[in-house]
Amino acid sequence: MSAGTSVADAARAARTAREARRPQVVEAAGALVWRVRQGRLQVALVHRPRYRDWSWPKGKVEPEEHVTVAAIREVEEETGLPIVLGRPLPGLQYAMSDGRHKRVHYWAAQVAGRPEGAALQARPPVHHADASEIDRVAWMDTDVARRKLTRRADVEPLDALVKAHHKGRLDTRALVVVRHGRARSRAAHGAEEATRPLTPVGRRQAEDLVPLLSAFGVAELISSPWTRCRATVEPYAAAAGLRLTELPALTEHANAGDPAATTNAAEALLAARGGSVDLAVCTHRPVLPTVLGVIAAHARTKARAALPESDPWLRPGEMLVAHVSTTPEKDGQPRVLAVERHLP
Repeated sequence: MSAGTSVADAARAARTAREARRPQVVEAAGALVWRVRQGRLQVALVHRPRYRDWSWPKGKVEPEEHVTVAAIREVEEETGLPIVLGRPLPGLQYAMSDGRHKRVHYWAAQVAGRPEGAALQARPPVHHADASEIDRVAWMDTDVARRKLTRRADVEPLDALVKAHHKGRLDTRALVVVRHGRARSRAAHGAEEATRPLTPVGRRQAEDLVPLLSAFGVAELISSPWTRCRATVEPYAAAAGLRLTELPALTEHANAGDPAATTNAAEALLAARGGSVDLAVCTHRPVLPTVLGVIAAHARTKARAALPESDPWLRPGEMLVAHVSTTPEKDGQPRVLAVERHLP
């Protein structure tokens, strides 16, 4: 074999190795930012001069970045608007020119207002796209946006947004249920159960929850008073400048001794503040069936089907986002319209 052939073979092998390491699905995220003006639903579109197209603000998920965090970052980069995620919308997947596929995750979103100011404090600064990437941002009525969108597939999440609006199910707030991060084992702790701390992994999970809670605009924090729960949400409380409220009914002992009291507490949280504030609740694995049972009792069929049905319910550090309608049903009860789960 000649030296030239060996070099060519080595180059091909290197290319093959690079291709094998390259992800075959490129993850991206964005949002349909909406508002209502004079009774008309409007959405924000961006114009990309390089492609000469109108599209939803979106972009690739960066390495080690959570998809929800990518969504709010990309939207603010491209539109200059700090947003809070609402209910998820249908995503899209399509082929790229290099043979890979791009999967785009979408949420309904609104521009952050006064209740979400704390959540914005917990976010790093965002560098806005220059005019060579995005040269126009425009609010449009949804029927105009439908005609303006360059890619026909982009109409799918718009249809879901309009449908939800017509049914009064677009405007939501988030009730985020967090299972505390990984804690030291009972055997290793050997002291009072209420003081069992997080492990180093659990502390990292707590730090990694900060941008996720911010993405959903969390402006109020409720926790079991036990150490491992408090420690899970304290990093977000510090970053957002929020006071952490303890709720004894969320402890394991309280739930075991009086599950009705825990149920009543969860009911109150679901209807908290007249349905206008995004809040997070941190509790323990044995308490999750009670809290999730309350959510299930108020959930629409699709949302109920997305709830976990068996132990461990949520993994350590995992959070479940229940999107609750800001407009009560005819019976005056809150209604859970959608559910999603995220690991930091």
